[in-house]
Amino acid sequence: MKAVKITEGIHCLPVNLESYQLFEGMWPMPNGISINSYVVQGDKTALIDLIEDVNGKPADFEAELQSISLAPKDIDYLIINHMEPDHTSWLPIFHRKNPDVQIYLTAKAAPLLKTFGGIEENVHVISDGESLDLGQGKILTFYETPNIHWPETMMTFEQSSGTLFSCDAFGSYGTLNDVYFDDQLSTTQHDFFINEALRYYANIVASFSTFVTKGINRLADLDVKVIAPSHGIIWRENPRAIIDSYSRFASYLNGPAEPEVTVIWSSMYGNTEKLVNNIVQGVRKEGLPVHVHRVPEEHVGVILASAWKSSGLILGMPTYEYEMFPPMAWVIDMFRRKKVWNKKVLRFGSAGWSGGAQRELTALTEKLKWDFIDPIEWKGAPTETELQLALQQGQALAQQVKEFCAR
Repeated sequence: MKAVKITEGIHCLPVNLESYQLFEGMWPMPNGISINSYVVQGDKTALIDLIEDVNGKPADFEAELQSISLAPKDIDYLIINHMEPDHTSWLPIFHRKNPDVQIYLTAKAAPLLKTFGGIEENVHVISDGESLDLGQGKILTFYETPNIHWPETMMTFEQSSGTLFSCDAFGSYGTLNDVYFDDQLSTTQHDFFINEALRYYANIVASFSTFVTKGINRLADLDVKVIAPSHGIIWRENPRAIIDSYSRFASYLNGPAEPEVTVIWSSMYGNTEKLVNNIVQGVRKEGLPVHVHRVPEEHVGVILASAWKSSGLILGMPTYEYEMFPPMAWVIDMFRRKKVWNKKVLRFGSAGWSGGAQRELTALTEKLKWDFIDPIEWKGAPTETELQLALQQGQALAQQVKEFCAR
């Protein structure tokens, strides 16, 4: 791959991670992901963020540098927006190639630079709003945007081009191959990147939604013409599309989200499963979109995106040893960690000699601000009574979602 020109003196250096890897060691990415670094050249040259030292990717990165007649030793300034290793694990090797590089980062990032990279010299801790003049009209301004999604995160704005180097904010899953900008996307490709932005957001950023809103408001007065994230497509035709998407995603924290229902179910011997179709039919009677996921067959990373976007959740799980069925317990724990808040919720499930799943579910979700309607619980195989109740409660949950979203 070659460096991709954004505008005069500004290039993107994208490196793709393949789909067989798990992002952050746990999130599936069937379409891979790009890690984007950026070069800004005036009289001096700045490199914004780095790459992960994995599977020979640094060699690809250096080849991209060479395509614009640069080598690591030619970089005057290294701007570190974010210290997470997918952006910095190659830093110790880069630093050995260029020990005189001047490093700009936030005060909270400096200790991480020492612990991850062993680097303490030529380190400049920025002040919020500080600028760095590279010459030839290229001026970088640094804005602290903490907890999007680590406490040390900042964004960098290049004034002459209106380019916001936003690091993990406004990112998405998906590799970059021959198509790098939103104005090159077909409608199908555009929808793909918006959907992958939602999944990326739910997996990586969701629990920091309050800070996402604060960060977007913090930068509202900037004349942003290009959004250049560290993952995914570069938005230069309509940067508002991804900004507005992230604003919408963040708003789902406090609700309402979309007028949709996500059904997540798991079954030991098929007795809980027997109610799934009736539950779905009940929701559809109210005309709402419904998304159905079975665990453990589907990964929680996929389920999170659906649940984050939906105002209603329906959880099907049997009781297992007096508590929730373990595959569902893992999903619920991830909902807790990612702050899947303010949902209308119905739970259904069978038991053997005793219940207990609902009791544990209620206790574990106490802080999630979920509004439960009456659950459907039975022992053994469901009867016609439970099948009819599934239709009724599915419809009742959908009605509550419609009312919630109409507020």
